[in-house]
Amino acid sequence: MPLSTLDTTSALIVIDLQKGIVAIPTAHPAAEIVGRSVQLARAFRERGLPVVLVNVTAGAPGRTDAGPHKFSFPDDWTDLVPELEQRPSDILISKQRPGAFLGTSLDETLRRRGVTQIFLTGIATSAGVESTARSARDLGYNVVLVADAMTDRDAEVHRYYVEKIFPRNGEVTTTEEVLVQLPG
Repeated sequence: MPLSTLDTTSALIVIDLQKGIVAIPTAHPAAEIVGRSVQLARAFRERGLPVVLVNVTAGAPGRTDAGPHKFSFPDDWTDLVPELEQRPSDILISKQRPGAFLGTSLDETLRRRGVTQIFLTGIATSAGVESTARSARDLGYNVVLVADAMTDRDAEVHRYYVEKIFPRNGEVTTTEEVLVQLPG
């Protein structure tokens, strides 16, 4: 899963690594997903590249068959996990839908900074990450999905998206591969 090209102006987008989401059981330990996302965020910041931290503040409008959640969110469920070491230079996007583009200023913010390529990490592979990737591709961004820095509630769903869906929307790679290719 090699990364073919690193654009001059790339941004890291970290999806929903917030207290209420990382508390939900996932296929891969949330601490590992957070840890890899932190590594990438530090590397992007060190190189002066934008880091976008996304949190979800409400459920998406519309009816679904998913039914009511079988878990309760803590009072601080929308707060980003402190391990992300949020910086004043980071871009914070709060969303009310699965994807980070629709209904937010993300596209405008990235375009003002000249971003042409985005790297995605976070939870959940089949929801926030996938929806953001699909919108980014529709908007003309070069999309890179960092497979070992994301997870889902179900391991099979995660595998399916990484192997079958994501290659249609962008390049699929690993944290190590991104770190190796980022300019010194």
